[in-house]
Amino acid sequence: MDQSVYFYEPTKGHGLPHDPFNALVAPRPIGWISSQDASGCLNLAPYSFFNAFNYRPPIVGFSSIGYKDSVRNIVETGEFAWNLVTQPLAEAMNASCATVPPDVDEFELSGVTPLASKVIKAPRVAESPVSLECRVSQVLQLESAAGEKVNTWMVFGEVVGVHIAAHLLKDGIYDTAAAQPVVRGGGPADYFRIEPEDRFEMYRPK
Repeated sequence: MDQSVYFYEPTKGHGLPHDPFNALVAPRPIGWISSQDASGCLNLAPYSFFNAFNYRPPIVGFSSIGYKDSVRNIVETGEFAWNLVTQPLAEAMNASCATVPPDVDEFELSGVTPLASKVIKAPRVAESPVSLECRVSQVLQLESAAGEKVNTWMVFGEVVGVHIAAHLLKDGIYDTAAAQPVVRGGGPADYFRIEPEDRFEMYRPK
């Protein structure tokens, strides 16, 4: 056996102090999802499995391990917003991770402000410089390769409204590093920043 490569089969366990899977697919954008239930009760929660999946129409998605308040609200109302987590908002995002009853408002808990959206009813985070208003396109329960249902739900939403702080648009191009985005790492408490000096250019071949 090649001792220079660590191999394991997930079904048999990884045998390490911390599951490396999350660290391998990293850094990951944070899905800071705001929603509300049919009665208007607000919810704000971060999800570490989030990304963008399509250009036209623009589609984003996140997965929830367990049928949590966010999923229930989104299924009830058909909408949600994604809010960019920045360095100044990192502690607020972390506070919104708390496991609390459905009637607890995580906006208030984390000290951020709900701001009315333009197209959907669910609010966005006022302090976040970038928000996406979304209408649900699909909600799927994941399955294993054997076809067994997994206790994880994938929520996809079509982006119907985009908010970008004007100072982040330089000559009409979004400045990723200027937004100070925070991304999820692999360890149990690992997060990373994106700095301007990390940038390099590489164009696709013609």
